[in-house]
Amino acid sequence: MATEILMPALSPTMEEGKLAKWLVKEGDTVQSGDLLAEIETDKATMEFEAVDEGVIGKILVAEGTDGVKVNAAIAVLLEDGEDIGDVAAAPVPAAKAEVANVAEPAAAVPAPAMAAAAPSKGDRVFASPLARRIAADKGLDLSALTGSGPHGRIVKADVENAGAAPAAQSASSASPAPVDASAIEAMYQDREFESITLDGMRKTIAARLTEAKQTIPHFYLRRDIKLDALLAFRSQINKQLAARDIKLSINDFIIKACALALQHVPAANAVWAGDRVLQMKASDVAVAVAIEGGLFTPVLQDADTKSLSALSAQMKDMASRARDRKLAPHEYQGGSFAISNLGMMGIDNFDAVINPPHGSILAVGAGVKKAVVVDDQVSIATVMSVTLSVDHRVIDGAVGAEFLAAIVNNLENPMGMLA
Repeated sequence: MATEILMPALSPTMEEGKLAKWLVKEGDTVQSGDLLAEIETDKATMEFEAVDEGVIGKILVAEGTDGVKVNAAIAVLLEDGEDIGDVAAAPVPAAKAEVANVAEPAAAVPAPAMAAAAPSKGDRVFASPLARRIAADKGLDLSALTGSGPHGRIVKADVENAGAAPAAQSASSASPAPVDASAIEAMYQDREFESITLDGMRKTIAARLTEAKQTIPHFYLRRDIKLDALLAFRSQINKQLAARDIKLSINDFIIKACALALQHVPAANAVWAGDRVLQMKASDVAVAVAIEGGLFTPVLQDADTKSLSALSAQMKDMASRARDRKLAPHEYQGGSFAISNLGMMGIDNFDAVINPPHGSILAVGAGVKKAVVVDDQVSIATVMSVTLSVDHRVIDGAVGAEFLAAIVNNLENPMGMLA
């Protein structure tokens, strides 16, 4: 029986994507695992594989089409012996394909025939993490909802629709008015400008940062770190590593210092999960990498157990592949904490926005020579300013202060990080 091939969710934040290129044509026979298309997500260009075997009966979305919603039908797959004319008049069931690392299908296509009945009490409820978070915020019972996602999975749209009616009365006071792009452009009609259409990555950044600032109760902790001991130690160790063509950066030491601090203060190694806090065991540290048109946060897993040279090599590799948009989803998902370093760009200090569901993020400024007082004597030291942005739902002030103190201690006493 013919089935629809649906636009997959290939990243955790993907709501729509661009069908960049078809790798098959109508009439081609495909097997499970064959490559069907190249799809541009909000993060990267990825290949989409067939799950079922059959014949490509009809391509519904032309290559080069942008803004294709997740779960929208993009092609029809026929069984052997079927003809597209035989099924054109009948509804085509949705494909049973599932994709690894499936993200939230924010614009799921309703499919009553595929919707699963609400599970009885005690049965496992299949729902996306975002749907669970929204349901918890709204006080909704997921077991009472019917999912429209793959295999009856409850998705964002199901939860939002369930709460749409009562929320409508207060929507005008609770939600800001949408921006009228035409009205904004009209304000500048007598000025020359270029209108730049947002790509998937920029849309996702805008949505996630808006969500972060509206829903996360940020507070900020600031410290100055004296870098002289670290700079001397780095110079010494880099001379010893030169024969191996290894050169450690200050950022490598910062990653290691933060990873060890997460182990020293385990209460800070946590993420917000809607109705609970998840305290992590390993130190999985995300590091912001600027790329053209956006930002990636590759995650260095188990950073507390890795040597400085191993962290340096991994960071260089992931940063390079991030700039080429070649990172796989599992390489930029997860982590409990992030580092954003603008010091190399001359920024003295700044406040970073927490990347949900992380519990905190460290903003790192430049190291500059300043006058400092040590033992009642004024001297010159290289000082780096850092700001820890903290989610107060996850980490309290005293815990955040202890965590930041541990980071400072590691960087001001760098030899201790090798113990």
